[in-house]
Amino acid sequence: MSSEYAKQLGAKLRAIRTQQGLSLHGVEEKSQGRWKAVVVGSYERGDRAVTVQRLAELADFYGVPVQELLPGTTPGGAAEPPPKLRLDLERLAHVPAEKAGPLQRYAATIQSQRGDYNGKVLSIRQDDLRTLAVIYDQSPSVLTEQLISWGVLDADARRAVAHEDV
Repeated sequence: MSSEYAKQLGAKLRAIRTQQGLSLHGVEEKSQGRWKAVVVGSYERGDRAVTVQRLAELADFYGVPVQELLPGTTPGGAAEPPPKLRLDLERLAHVPAEKAGPLQRYAATIQSQRGDYNGKVLSIRQDDLRTLAVIYDQSPSVLTEQLISWGVLDADARRAVAHEDV
């Protein structure tokens, strides 16, 4: 493993750990000693090579797919990034609650978590759209079409969903 690759892998490991609000010692405690803080730290710094088996186990511990930990899993800038998904909150307010209630609650939760109360638009992630699709018991592409028909998402959002299908 090249040292650059090891450093990139380590950066991904550190990002996942910190997203979960864990310190190195927190990892050791949560894993009941299975993952030593010093070992995880050396993986994160790129000082120590991690085997495929151990990486798979660490991904399982963090609850993420292994590919999320691997550097270079997205094309190196070769592909155009998917368009941003922006909810039009002003239009959402005019959609009947029996249709948009779950979306309105979800958007309010995101706003609260981010402290983002501009009230006009809210950027959401692909994962948010997938979660909403589960809530609405629809595929992401069907839900996207529904949100576009409500005027809550721009028609350009279709490209984001199409990008997922590639």
